[in-house]
Order: sequence, then C-alpha cells, then structure tokens
Amino acid sequence: MLRVARIFTARPRSGHAVSALIASPRPCIAPHSLDHKCHDTTKCTGDKDMGFSNLKSHAVTRGGACFSTATETVLVQARDSSLLASEIENAIDQQRFDDAWRAYDKHLHMDGLPRKSVLSKLITGFAATFEAHRLNQSYDVVDRAFQARPELLEKEALIYLSLLLARCALPDLAVNVVRKLVKIEAYPPVAAWSAIIAYMCQTATGSFLAADMVMEIGYLFQNNRVDPRKKSNRPLLAMKPNSFIFSIVLTASLLFGTTKKAEQLLELMPRIGVKPEASLLVVMARIYEKNGHKDEIQKLKRHVDEACGLSESEFRQYYDCLLSCHLKFGDLDSAVDMVLDMLKKGNNAKRSLEAAKAVLEAVESNKLYLPYEKKGPEISGSPNKPVSTDRQMQNYSSFFKDKSFARLELEARELHKLLSDKLQEQVGLVKSEHGVLHPTETMYAKLVKAFLEADKISALASFLVKASKEDSPVSVESSFVVQVINACISLGLLEQAHDLLDEMRFSGVRVGSSIYSSLLKAYCKEENHEDDITALLKDAQQAGIQLDSSCYEDLIQSRAHHNNTTGALHLFKEMKSSNIQKSVNREFEMLVQSCDNNEAALTAKLVEEVKSGHTVNHAIHDWNNVIHFFCKKRLMHDAHKALSKMRVLGHTPNAQTFHSLVTAYAAVGGKYVEVTDLWGEMKVLANSNSMKFDQELLDSLLYCFVRGGFFLRAMEVIELMEKCEMFIDKYKYKSLWLKYHRTLYKGKHVWHSVFGTSMVGNQCMDASIFDPSLGPSPSHYQARLSHEDRPALRM
Repeated sequence: MLRVARIFTARPRSGHAVSALIASPRPCIAPHSLDHKCHDTTKCTGDKDMGFSNLKSHAVTRGGACFSTATETVLVQARDSSLLASEIENAIDQQRFDDAWRAYDKHLHMDGLPRKSVLSKLITGFAATFEAHRLNQSYDVVDRAFQARPELLEKEALIYLSLLLARCALPDLAVNVVRKLVKIEAYPPVAAWSAIIAYMCQTATGSFLAADMVMEIGYLFQNNRVDPRKKSNRPLLAMKPNSFIFSIVLTASLLFGTTKKAEQLLELMPRIGVKPEASLLVVMARIYEKNGHKDEIQKLKRHVDEACGLSESEFRQYYDCLLSCHLKFGDLDSAVDMVLDMLKKGNNAKRSLEAAKAVLEAVESNKLYLPYEKKGPEISGSPNKPVSTDRQMQNYSSFFKDKSFARLELEARELHKLLSDKLQEQVGLVKSEHGVLHPTETMYAKLVKAFLEADKISALASFLVKASKEDSPVSVESSFVVQVINACISLGLLEQAHDLLDEMRFSGVRVGSSIYSSLLKAYCKEENHEDDITALLKDAQQAGIQLDSSCYEDLIQSRAHHNNTTGALHLFKEMKSSNIQKSVNREFEMLVQSCDNNEAALTAKLVEEVKSGHTVNHAIHDWNNVIHFFCKKRLMHDAHKALSKMRVLGHTPNAQTFHSLVTAYAAVGGKYVEVTDLWGEMKVLANSNSMKFDQELLDSLLYCFVRGGFFLRAMEVIELMEKCEMFIDKYKYKSLWLKYHRTLYKGKHVWHSVFGTSMVGNQCMDASIFDPSLGPSPSHYQARLSHEDRPALRM
C-alpha cells in the first residue's frame, strides 16, 4: 500500500541539521493525522530499503508528541513489495515487458529479488518473445539471481531459457545457463539438454561451445566417479551424456571443421562408459581421416563391414574417407586396389541386376506378383521424410507439462538428421548406384594427379588399362585412358601424355585417332619437338591410325615454319594419297567433339584438380602421426625428438603438430614453460606464412597460459584471436582463473580485463586477470613472469 507523510525539518540552535525521514513499516506518525501521539520517546528509525541511500531518518520528540518548527516539507512514498510482484505478473501476462522490467527494477531497489514464482515468470515471459534484447534481459535476471540467491532459480525455467537462447543463435548464453544449472545442482535430464545441444550445433560457434559443454559434463562421470547404486545420485545420472549426444556434437564438429576437439570427445567416451552406436562408427572414421590417423580407420573397417543397420550413405561415407586417407598418405597401391575392387563388384552387381530384371519381367508377364512387391503406405514418422525446422516453439506451460521432455528429444533427433544430411553432401570420392559403390570422376582425377606428381607413368597406365576393362566404356573415345591423355594434353604435360600413349600401345589397348591428332597438334604449337612428332607419326602408321586433314595441315605448316620443305612436301603427298576429304573431315571433327562433350567429365575434373595447385606433403602427415602417438602415450621426450627430426628433414610443423604437443602438455600438467617455447616458434612460423592458426590451437594455448599463470602470453593469444575474429569463451576462462589464481592479488585495486566483472561471493571484483604489472605478485609467480619476458620469445 502507499504511505505518504509530511515531515517538517528544523534547524536547532546548535547548528546541526536534523532531517526527519520516516519510511518504516511502523511509522511513528500516522498517515491520517500529524497530531498523533508517539508510543515511544526514543528515535524512530527509517528503512534503508526504500531506495534513499546515505540518508538517516530521525523523529524528534518532545513531551511525547512528534512536532517540528521547520517550514520545508518532504514527500515520501513507499511501495509494498507484494504489489510490485503482482504488477510484474500482470505486465508479463499483458505483454507489457517494459513495464514489467521497470517494476522488477523497483522491486530490486526496494526489497531485492522477487519470490521464486514471480522470478520464473519473468524469465520465461521475456524469453518467450524470441527477441534478442528480451533474451539478454532474461539472462541478466538469471545471472543476478545466481550470484545473490540461487535458490530462487527454478530448473524448468532455466532449461526453457537455455533452449530458446540456443534456438535464437545465442549459444554462449545458452551454455552459461546450463553451467549454472550444474553448479546449483539442478541437473537437467539428458533428453532436455540434448535439444539445447542440437540447436547450438547449427552454428560454428555453437558447435565449439557444445563440445566444451559435453566435455565439462562428461568429466563429472569419468572413471566411475558417480555411484549408480545411491539413490541420491539419480538426478545426476539422468544428466549423463549418451551416445546420441556424442553423435550430435561429433557430426557438427565434422561439419564445421573442429575435428581435433571431436577426437578429444572420442577419447572421453570410453572413460565415462558410453558405447558408440553403429552409425557413430562412420563419424569416427571421418574424424580420424581429417586428423590423418590412417591406422585408426583401418581398425574400424572390420566393425563397419560387420555392423548391422548401416545405410548405403553411411557405407559410402566410410569408404570415401578411407580413399581420402590413402591419397593423403600417398598410398597409391591401396587406393588403386580399392577402386578396382569397386569396379569389379559393380560389374557383378550389374549382371545380377540384369538377371533379376529378367526374372521380374517373366513373373509380371504371367501376372504373378511377389509378396515384397506390394508397398504399403509411407509411415508418417519415417526417417526419410524431410525435416522442418520452422515448427512453432511451445509456450512455457506446455513445456512444463512435458516432464519427460519427449518433444525436445524428438526435436533433437530431427536436427541431428539435418546435420547428417549436410555432412553427406561433403562426400565427393564415392557415389552409389543401386546400392553399389563406384568411384567418382573426382576420385579418378585425384588419383591420376597423385600418379603424375609421383612420376609413376607405368603404374598409372597399368591402372587405366585395368579400369577400362572393368568399366567397359561405350566407345574407345570415352574410355578412362583417352580422357586422362586428353587432360594431360590440355595441361601441357605432353611428355606424360606421350608416355601413356606408348604404354597403351605396348599393352595392346587400341586408342582412337583423336588422341594422336590432339597430341600432334599440341607438338606443332610448341618448338623443338621434331623428333617426338616423327616418332608419333610412325606409331600412328604402325597402329593403322588415319589422321584427319586438320592434323595434316598443322603438320605441314610446322614443317614449313622450320624450313623443312622436304618433310612438308612428303606430308602433303601422303594426305593426297589417303584421299581425305574436308567434308568428311568436318564430320569427323563433329563426331569427335560430340564424344568429348558427352564423355569428358574426367578430363574436366583432372584439369580442374591440377590447376588448383593444391599439393599434399605426405611426409608431414606421417610425422604428425608419430608425434601424436607419443603425445597420446605422454612420452613427451620422444615427441620432441620426433619434432626435431622432422625439422632436420626439412618438414615444417603445422597447426596439427603443435596442437598434439600443447594438448599433451595440458594433460600432463605443470609443463607450461615448454608451451611458451612452442608459442614462440609458432609466432615465427606464422609471420613467415609457413603456418596458419586455427581456433582449436589458440584455444588450447589460451587454456595452458591461463591455467599456468602466464598472463602476458595469454593476452597475446587473446589479441590474435580477436584479430582473426575468433570466439573466446570468456566465462570458461574467468572461471578457470578464479579457480586457480583468485588469491594472486591481495590489494584493493580495481582491475579491468577483457573478461569483464567477476562476482566472488558477495563481493564484486573487476578482475584484471591478465595484467600482473598492475599489482604485486607472489614469489611463486616470479619465475613464470620472468620466463615470459625472455628475448627469445618476443616478437
């Protein structure tokens, strides 16, 4: 209720000003009359919760009556907290959010945070607007309540807020809400936070944070820390991540390229007792392929071949990453064996399919129908049904009624299906036809390019001969051999094209006249190829190849240009004796052109692949594998010896090399001086454009420097990440600093940092966690700080 009182202030003879401000629940002056008698002759104190700071209220009494001799009046208003709480609820119901926020602000100044039900309604009401401004306000309410009175926070309201934050592309706030839930031991069930994870994984930043969140929650269950037999652990066990959670995050990590963090998740799974599903085997194989772990992919092959329930697309993804790994390591023999095996199985399946079609036609002609021919109606919940992401978000009341969070789990599975479909689009080396795997033109192009770079022409010719026999092209002009030679001619690799043509002739493979004509014309455009032209003409005559008139004209002009009139005259007589007509010649050229247009996909792919200029250093992948093995076994001395040997052989370490070393030092603990040495080398390589930083590497470096107390180096990493516009999880590193270094500075200084304001207990501290020059440092940090300033590490 509203209380209004007129108070008179007086100036006593002593010169001291006395201000009378009465705002307590039991005022000594009645609201109806100023002549009301006081029940006590002592001073009446006021309430400081009215928002009037640094004011003291006194009532001067004389003869039992409250009176004053001043002429100035002060109007005092006091609000009842229950009325403000009702005003907040009414404003939320009527969607007057500005009024609700003002009432909430008044409630904070008068009586602190509102009660639990009002606070939950404020959080969910603001969140349900789907507006970024209101969502941030809702998060601010949660953050203030978490710092002051966490018991007022309701688990369902916070899950609802986190879900909407993730859906509205605010993954950093969504993950912070889940972290707060874990800290106050209001553990969200796995069905609930799986949907939060799924929405977060739709963006690159969200997938990075989702991987961190799964690792943080999974750490609680490592090495059987939680006893499942205790009834008190049931809420915590309900939060334990399952195989589906890992599948979502791993798929998103593959999609957005954070594969090294994904491998850390794979290492976490057996430590918390999570067994991978069959579909997760393919995702694991793709992660190992991206990180260059060929042996791990080979180990999975038996499990993939024996797994039940894998779809055609999943088999295609596995063999795609296995072929990619063979090419990455330069294992051309294994890649050739896989391609030829695919072609052989494709021919067998084609013959079987033709036989099956013949049987089916015979059955249909007799009007007999097999039982499996009849197809039933499509099930509404089929996994092949396209997924819609435009579904209307349920309000909080219906959300609250779903105690099992079944609808959220369904949404998570649909979002996971979307991620899997996007991931399948990245498969480019293997295609599927009628359930049979075939290599694509891109695969042929990459394989041929690898043979050409390794200068293995004989091996390439042998592969092309075998592939042409298995593929059985419609015409000679459309065979693999012709397309590869045409591509070499287009790229100016005339010597390689001539060598391939010789290999085909020695193998007894007949090649059409268009190849000879194209190669002869290419020789004519260049100089100093007279011997090659003569040898090629002799080979064409021996093979019975009839050249067209345009080829003869180019040869005659080339001989005349080099003043070889005798050779030009001989070619002219040969063309006349062959009786080649120009009209026929045009028809021949049109025929060749039509064949090229219809069957030159491999030629175009090979030309595009070679012109891209992308080269693979197979030795770097081998050395990275060796260093990763030692780091995984925590044999850091051997890892450094391998790194030194790698440098001596002239191979430059890349981001993956340093990431293995940095993460191993972080796992060992206490090896942060060695990380600073690696950081100095990384900066030198980055300045010379020999290495490119990625977010995973810089995030690992920042963790080591903050954990070890190397704050100057941490600031360098932060500056580089901000320059590259990479996301920094400030909440994580602020918590890490508060956990290990909160007692570093003892003085009452005000620190400012990139991580903002930190609340420690009831005390507000602006922590400049990365500037030790502002305050005194304990003796055990002096060695670290002096090591940071060594000239060898300065850039």
